[in-house]
Amino acid sequence: MDWKFIFLSFQGRLNRKPYWLGTIALLSLVIIGVFGVMFLTGGGSVAAIGVIYLLLLWPTLAIGVKRLHDRNRSAWWLVVFYVVPTLLNVLGAGGDGDGVGATIFGLASLAISIWALVELGFLRGTVGANRYGPDPLASPAA
Repeated sequence: MDWKFIFLSFQGRLNRKPYWLGTIALLSLVIIGVFGVMFLTGGGSVAAIGVIYLLLLWPTLAIGVKRLHDRNRSAWWLVVFYVVPTLLNVLGAGGDGDGVGATIFGLASLAISIWALVELGFLRGTVGANRYGPDPLASPAA
C-alpha cells in the first residue's frame, strides 16, 4: 500500500479499504497525541492539541478528497461534510445552548455527519473510470 499517495496526494481515487485504514491510522495518531499531551502537561494544552490537529489536517483532507473522487464527487463536498456540521454545532451553542434552536442545529449537524459517514465510508465508488481517474478496484489489463 502506498502510504505517501494515501496521506499526501490530492489526485486520483481511493476505495473504501485504504480510506478506512488511513482514517483509523489518523484517528490513532490523534488519540495517542492528545493523551500524550495530556499526560506530559498534566491536563492538556490547547495549543499542543491544536498543533496535532494542524499536522494531521493535510492527510485528513487528502484521504477525504480522494474518497470523494472515487464517488465521482468534487472535493468541495468536504466543506459540507467537515465544515457545515461544526458551524451548526457552534450556532446551536451560541444561544442558551439548551433550547429548541440548539436541538435543531444539533440534529441537522448529526444528519449531515451520518450522510458523510455513509457517503465516504460505506458506498462503493464509481464502477470503471471517472473524471478523476481509473477504478482503483479494476484489475490491471493483462
